[in-house]
Amino acid sequence: MPIRLVLPLLILLLAAALPARADVRVEGTRLLVDGKPFQAHGVAGWGNLDMLPGLGVTTIRTYGDNGEDVLDAAQRLGLKVILGFWLEHPRRGFDYANPAHVEPQMARLRDFVLAHKDHPALLMWGIGNEVESELTDDSQVWPAIEEAARLVKSLDPDHPTLAVLAETGTDKVVKLKAQAPSIDVLGINSYGESVPSVPARVRAQGWTGPLIVTELGAIGQWQAPKTGWGAAIEPTSTQKATLLEKQLSAIGPDSAGQILFLWGWKQEVTHTWHSLLLPSGEWKQTSEIMASAWGGRTPGGNRAPRIAALAFADSDVIAPGREIVARLETSDPDGDPLTVEWEVMEEQKILLKAGDAEPALRRFPQAIRGAGKDTARLAGLPAGAYRLYVTVRDGRGAAAAGNLPFRVE
Repeated sequence: MPIRLVLPLLILLLAAALPARADVRVEGTRLLVDGKPFQAHGVAGWGNLDMLPGLGVTTIRTYGDNGEDVLDAAQRLGLKVILGFWLEHPRRGFDYANPAHVEPQMARLRDFVLAHKDHPALLMWGIGNEVESELTDDSQVWPAIEEAARLVKSLDPDHPTLAVLAETGTDKVVKLKAQAPSIDVLGINSYGESVPSVPARVRAQGWTGPLIVTELGAIGQWQAPKTGWGAAIEPTSTQKATLLEKQLSAIGPDSAGQILFLWGWKQEVTHTWHSLLLPSGEWKQTSEIMASAWGGRTPGGNRAPRIAALAFADSDVIAPGREIVARLETSDPDGDPLTVEWEVMEEQKILLKAGDAEPALRRFPQAIRGAGKDTARLAGLPAGAYRLYVTVRDGRGAAAAGNLPFRVE
């Protein structure tokens, strides 16, 4: 066969072997993928992705890293990706009125879209994350989001654009709708007891398109009750799961997706506050809630341990040289034998805002003077603020976690 005929034939055969790009459309308040209604049931983050399809997850949300890696992994697992591009924040000194700041960022965005727009796992583009956060004057933000979204649509008109706000505020949605018309889907990051009212608050500000709650989870450290010296009190993993069940039940019928934060772990006040996985890889009861809400199942049908009670026997403030005792009540719904690990760390001194990663904490193993499955005795710490952490494992990949702040003075 002449070479002029062979080459076109090879090109056609190769094209036929490649997975087809998904047909993603916005129809009113819904997302359609290949003509069928699609719910972005998912997680934000990166790690242990193989577990996600079994939990009923359909979608992974990223923030601007690992583009090709996460797309390829998602395609292998049958998942879609909200592929985020990080628009820098004015709160960190980025000036959207300065071409020297904006032009390189837009060039990176152009390259990013061209590199990934034909990937079959791509669901939509995430244009920034909470760019407006911590600002008294957000007037530069909305035109900047529009400029980025308009560029994306010019390069790839076949995938929706998503903008993500830190809560609705009193008029954030109004501003976005008026000044960034190239945004197709609204993302709202919300936590704690605020989550159930997100759909009503978004619609009250006039948003008529699809809504995805792009981060949701436990009560945030900025919302949580505090100790007398100002340490935020973190709920246990059991308390977080109870709240998550309420959140998903409330927003599921009125949103095009719900994205839990964070699949993996990070240091933010503690290493467990916003982490759906432990650093050692175990999943917690929140995975059961995800699976139940989204038609999935945890590995082997296993259920995580529960923490019924965690508290100090007396005061959470002690004098140097004195002992403090913590008491724990746990159970496992499958009757699995449990192991309990106790650990003391310093309280986080560098508390950052808007999710910026904080430094790791110093550990004090010598402070554990006696520990068992239901008690821990601590002593020998110098004056300062600390937390006692407990991890309860079932030996089958699941765990429960909690902590107690205390002070030596």
